Amino acid sequence: MDALVAVLGAEPSQLLPARTQMAFTLGFHIILVPMGVAFTFITLLAHYRGLKHDDEDALRLAQRWSKVAAVLFAVGAVTGTVLTFEMGLLWPRLMGKFGDAYGIPFAIEGLFFFLEAIFIAIYIYGWKRLPRWPHFFTGIPVVLAGIGGTLSVVAANAWMNTPDGFTLRNGKVTDVDVGAVIFTDAFWHESLHMLLAAYLVAGFMVASVYAYAMLRGRRDRHHRLGFLFAFSVAAVVMPLQIVVGDLAAREVFKQQPIKFAAQELVYETQRNAPEVIGGILVDGEVKYGIKIPGLASFLADYDTNTKIIGLESVPERDRPPANIVHLAFNTMVGIAFALLALSAWFGIALWRKRELPKSPWFLRGAVAAGALSVVAMEAGWVVTEVGRQPWVIQGILRTEDAVTRAGGIWISLAVVVVLYALVGTATILVLRGMARRWRTADAEETPVPYGPRP
Repeated sequence: MDALVAVLGAEPSQLLPARTQMAFTLGFHIILVPMGVAFTFITLLAHYRGLKHDDEDALRLAQRWSKVAAVLFAVGAVTGTVLTFEMGLLWPRLMGKFGDAYGIPFAIEGLFFFLEAIFIAIYIYGWKRLPRWPHFFTGIPVVLAGIGGTLSVVAANAWMNTPDGFTLRNGKVTDVDVGAVIFTDAFWHESLHMLLAAYLVAGFMVASVYAYAMLRGRRDRHHRLGFLFAFSVAAVVMPLQIVVGDLAAREVFKQQPIKFAAQELVYETQRNAPEVIGGILVDGEVKYGIKIPGLASFLADYDTNTKIIGLESVPERDRPPANIVHLAFNTMVGIAFALLALSAWFGIALWRKRELPKSPWFLRGAVAAGALSVVAMEAGWVVTEVGRQPWVIQGILRTEDAVTRAGGIWISLAVVVVLYALVGTATILVLRGMARRWRTADAEETPVPYGPRP
């Protein structure tokens, strides 16, 4: 609780609004990332089936999804550009002093962005204009560029968590090793965890739209196929994400022990540390939670005798707000296992009956899965970012030392919130308008993206 009070009352006065604005814009933008990384992959799956099996429904899905992807790409480009400016405006001591190292992944991300922009334009323009298979192959660079851009941004975040690849000499960054800056210790588990999360979110979000339509009685092949493509991707990835999440937690235990202590609510250094489900930390004591003896130590290194460094091992000013981190961690893990159960239901039904589950309860769960997957992803980023506090670069630069000293940050925050509300509303209206036109169009008047082959 003291750590939370310290965050809210932190000095300088610009720190709280700067943190809030950064969290808000990052939280908004991260929702769009899976659509650029994974939604295009799902689109190509439908496109491939359409070409391989002369499936007109699959081709229509791919064509429509590509237009949705273009809208979301445009919005993501805007929100991503805002983040780029915010890094310099809100955190000048980060970019100014450490930009020679920290800026490298962002420069690489820019190259991937331009590559993605070029090929997504070609892919969308190519419907009915390019030969069938060459047109399909123009979509592959879109997927690869999206993955590359995401990995670049994750590399920047991983560098903040486990900084490497430079020497700090007389307050200046020297001897920059590009490879070491990008491929830090945290890069491998963070990048894989985020990529899988992107495929989960895209799959569940798209599937939730079709599940909602199916609940309202639209169970034609178009809707069943749209649901099948999207939910299948998410269901395949879900168990992999559980395994990778376990790996990521153990890497955090090794690389950032105080963050691990915060997410597990371990106040005193101890062996046989319990896993706490729920609960809050009050004056060094966990209250109201369910404790499973030894499980936190076991999950850290597969041994209940593993010693976990507690929060008390560092001064109070160096501790993250443990209750926020723990709540976010519990939320992420809880949702993950709920989605795993839903994925298992889907897989068993598909395996046993060779058809989609028909239960309204399954479809209701699929509708909820779209929003829940986003919440889980956001919670994961809260663990990553809040768990590193009070450092913006772990052990090197404190957040309070990186923030701007300029005034008017509260005004900037208010303007950004209003503008993003307008952007979000406009995006939803555009997508709803597209869906309404497609839904009301007469099937016979809806052209197939390619004519019959000679």
